[in-house]
Amino acid sequence: MRAALVGVDFGKDGFADSLEELSLLAQSAGADVVTTITCKKSGPDAALFIGSGKADEVIAAVADSELDLVIFNHALSPAQQRNLERRLKTRVIDRTSLILDIFAQRAKSHEGKVQVELAQLQHLATRLIRGWTHLERQKGGIGLRGPGETQLETDRRLLGERVKMLKAKLDKLRQQRETQRRSRDRSKTFSVSLVGYTNAGKSTLFNALTKAGAYAANQLFATLDTTSRRLYLGDAGSVVISDTVGFIRELPHQLVAAFRATLEETIHADLLVHVVDANSPVRTEQIFQVNQVLKEIGADHIPQLIVFNKIDLAGLEPSVALNEYGKIDRIFLSARTGVGLSLLRDTIADFASVKAQQMSDEKLTSQFDDVRFNLQ
Repeated sequence: MRAALVGVDFGKDGFADSLEELSLLAQSAGADVVTTITCKKSGPDAALFIGSGKADEVIAAVADSELDLVIFNHALSPAQQRNLERRLKTRVIDRTSLILDIFAQRAKSHEGKVQVELAQLQHLATRLIRGWTHLERQKGGIGLRGPGETQLETDRRLLGERVKMLKAKLDKLRQQRETQRRSRDRSKTFSVSLVGYTNAGKSTLFNALTKAGAYAANQLFATLDTTSRRLYLGDAGSVVISDTVGFIRELPHQLVAAFRATLEETIHADLLVHVVDANSPVRTEQIFQVNQVLKEIGADHIPQLIVFNKIDLAGLEPSVALNEYGKIDRIFLSARTGVGLSLLRDTIADFASVKAQQMSDEKLTSQFDDVRFNLQ
């Protein structure tokens, strides 16, 4: 599918990086990016987002290059998207729709597919004109339409029922995860979640640590489904380590909400290992974006260990860095070559040992309080 990218520079930092990221997203979705069209504006045009003059430029590009798709590096309103498609006479999608499409392609597990479908339906519900009657097949079709009900009203009702059913499925899956988590809590197993920007190397690191064989690729959003494995750390015992979905700037809120069941593995972790691409020129911005999402899902209070991955590409040596309290809070390693992995294992073991000691002290304090209460 031949596509054009459209980006509007509103004077904010990171415009070029965001546009480059959009190109990678488009390629990940299977599009062939033929041209990129940019402009500067103080604010979006209410009707076409880019204004009439720039829309004419896009029309010319669509005709000259025989394009099938125009992708905007922004969130378009339903009206803007409809107006653009009428004007350009080709399909138009925004950044949110593109990310949702990639997630739909990559979802493998039942839970992942349910989460993606829910996010897509919630996004598309605001853009509903026609086209949801295929849902009738799941309900029997004949006799479904209410008296005097228009096609659009029927589509909205079918869509609402489907969303309700998917939410019920996710609630059941969330309860199953909660049961598994309570079982881990009773066994006092230390839990670690790998978090980070998409394509930072989380799955490669996960495989290097656990020999799990999880899917890892040099592409955006290679992992959607949370995978957990036990990792034995000698005297510190076993810990549970989980690989999670990557984050990205302007991650659609529908996805964050739909993937809450998956992301709860992060919320309930004892330690977050924040994986950063040490070779990325925008790694500081990516760290900020990940922390923003962690805050949004309520995981910003969990202890965090930053791992600068891909040091083989960045020309760095394996090492650790200490915070102001003399504790390790940054590790430099390469998951691909394995250098520095022992530093990470030892540091996770230290965190697990400290946690185990704290729990032991709390148990002794509780027992002491019980004895003192009985004596009184």
